[in-house]
Amino acid sequence: MLEELMVAVVAAGSAGALYVASAARVVKQYERGVVLRLGRLRDEIRPPGFTMIVPGVDRLRKVNMQIVTMPVPAQEGITRDNVTVRVDAVVYFKVVDPAEAVIQVEDYRFAVSQMAQTSLRSIIGKSDLDDLLSNREKLNQGLELMLDSPAIGWGVHIDRVEIKDVSLPETMKRSMSRQAEAERERRARVINADAELLASKKLAEAAATMSEQPSALQLRLLQTIVAVAAEKNSTLVLPFPVELLRFLERSAQQGPPAAAAAPPDPQPAPPPVDPVAPAPESVPLDPSPASDAALPPGFPQSVRADDAVPGTGEPPTHGTGRTPPGPV
Repeated sequence: MLEELMVAVVAAGSAGALYVASAARVVKQYERGVVLRLGRLRDEIRPPGFTMIVPGVDRLRKVNMQIVTMPVPAQEGITRDNVTVRVDAVVYFKVVDPAEAVIQVEDYRFAVSQMAQTSLRSIIGKSDLDDLLSNREKLNQGLELMLDSPAIGWGVHIDRVEIKDVSLPETMKRSMSRQAEAERERRARVINADAELLASKKLAEAAATMSEQPSALQLRLLQTIVAVAAEKNSTLVLPFPVELLRFLERSAQQGPPAAAAAPPDPQPAPPPVDPVAPAPESVPLDPSPASDAALPPGFPQSVRADDAVPGTGEPPTHGTGRTPPGPV
């Protein structure tokens, strides 16, 4: 009898130990327990530590309450200004309601990942390239708002969303580098022009001050000579007085040459020729033989008046076709 009692006690103890072992659960500090009894949700959320459930009746689901870092795969899209880009991001979220995370969505991690990818493609199509490159804070806020709206019903809170990298085509990178180089060159030219303007104003003020004292120009000239002489070079400096240049300039302005001032006299125009005026009368030839004797040897003899052609008064040509020269 005693032996049977001992066997019953040992069997009951073993069954109790087995029951406790199968019913005991441990919930970690960063987890919360959701109990489903016969498929129905229990209102009580099991806190961290040791807890008990009914074996075969209850089912305990542990939900991680830590912040989850989820990378979003790179998404390729076309921006609003028709530029093809490839953008990837990262999402930080955590579960704030374990019961909703278990009941409302099958797998909240997969749901958040898919929602992040679609929202990222949507934000790429609504933004310009300049916004993606320089105004990321605004895009991050918009992306976080797009993700947080549906995630609230899943018991998930989106902590933050960050755009990691924006990949551009090589041609676009070269175009942007040329644009940046041109912009830097433009700024350099503007700064140079401003410096030249300021220097010209200061030089004008200095010239006005030096013009009041002519000796200041001489002192400035001597300072320039000293500065050039300090260098170890073979430069030869010959100072030229400025007053001499001014004297020559005044002389050129006050005394112009008289020949240049007086205009030249116009030449008298030749008298007009009357086309119907009578021809001049022919000069009668000297009939005296003394004129022929006075000519040198070999010179053609003069034509006498009696050798003239009858009716014309002109000397004969003697078969040469030319009129012989008159008396010298």
